[in-house]
Amino acid sequence: MDRLDNTVRPYAWGSTTAIPNLLGTEPTGEPQAEMWMGAHPGAPSRTGRGTLAEVVDADPEKELGAASVARFGPRLPFLLKLLAAGAPLSLQVHPDLAQARAGYEDEERRGVPLDAPYRNYKDANHKPELICALTEFDGLCGFRTPAATADLLDGLGVASLKPYVDLLRAHPEDAALREVLTAILTADPEEMSHTVTEAAAACDRLHGAYRPYADIAHHYPGDPGVLAAMLLNHVRLQPGEALYLGAGLPHAYLNGLGVEIMANSDNVLRCGLTPKHVDVPELLRIVRFEAGDPGVLRPEASPDGEEVYDTPTDEFRLSRHVLPEGSGGHDLTLPTPQILLCTAGTVRAGEHELAPGRSVFVAAGERAVVSGNGTVFRATVRV
Repeated sequence: MDRLDNTVRPYAWGSTTAIPNLLGTEPTGEPQAEMWMGAHPGAPSRTGRGTLAEVVDADPEKELGAASVARFGPRLPFLLKLLAAGAPLSLQVHPDLAQARAGYEDEERRGVPLDAPYRNYKDANHKPELICALTEFDGLCGFRTPAATADLLDGLGVASLKPYVDLLRAHPEDAALREVLTAILTADPEEMSHTVTEAAAACDRLHGAYRPYADIAHHYPGDPGVLAAMLLNHVRLQPGEALYLGAGLPHAYLNGLGVEIMANSDNVLRCGLTPKHVDVPELLRIVRFEAGDPGVLRPEASPDGEEVYDTPTDEFRLSRHVLPEGSGGHDLTLPTPQILLCTAGTVRAGEHELAPGRSVFVAAGERAVVSGNGTVFRATVRV
């Protein structure tokens, strides 16, 4: 069992206090957005044996188990994070596996550099995600019904939004959503900036259901992504609740601290709320234009006390154990690789004592017994 030393990424949207408060460290005044736990080449965790990427590369079958290597190859299939949003992240979608492979091969064939700012596919993998709230957590997830969005936009009283309102009320659901998102992202930038500014002022006045979009507009004045965001469901998660974000589902995180797990990929197509490249034709090809409930997940308890966040993705499986004071040891040994993360109290994992924000890597088949009084999240794969 290896104690992990993890990198915190200082993205501009990160909270300055949430991760330091969890770790019990002094804030630096700089944003601390994500703490990465895993073997991703961008910021692999460090162990006493080298980086976790080096540990896995040295003996994949020993560290990951034969079943995981046979299914996913000789790499850790998931990346676990603490994510602390102090401002809205970019509005985005992820491709499915077939789309990712085709897109990656196409850009490779055309010689698009991997580090080019206009490249869409950094690898050939999909990127399903799960975010589990540790605090109240605000996000956008999936399309609201066109009729409800038409009412929301109409309520702003902004004349230049009327064409979008009419489209949403006049077409079948998928066509309405596609036409409106296309119109927003391809509109004249100057005209769109004026429309967004008017809409943002109205959101400020009206509060209520408009408050999240007023806050987004404050961070991204004049950005067409503000209107794109108004097509989506606003969700407020309570601690312990989660969202699963599959392929083609538009989403954005707005505010809060959570545990995030994802397949090991960097493939993101952006819709707005970002200065980065937005490839509108490719985005429209990937987005699933389906309205519906965002589907808040709550953990399902098993007889041994494990609470599982069930998803259709095999590259990761997230669960948690809430250990009451005086509880005995819980055997978490599995034939698959694991990362154990403490988020509350004090948890002993093998010989390691874990305070909040501390984590360990457990090789496949290695004995893993946890005890103490606290909460531990377990990340592994399903094979």
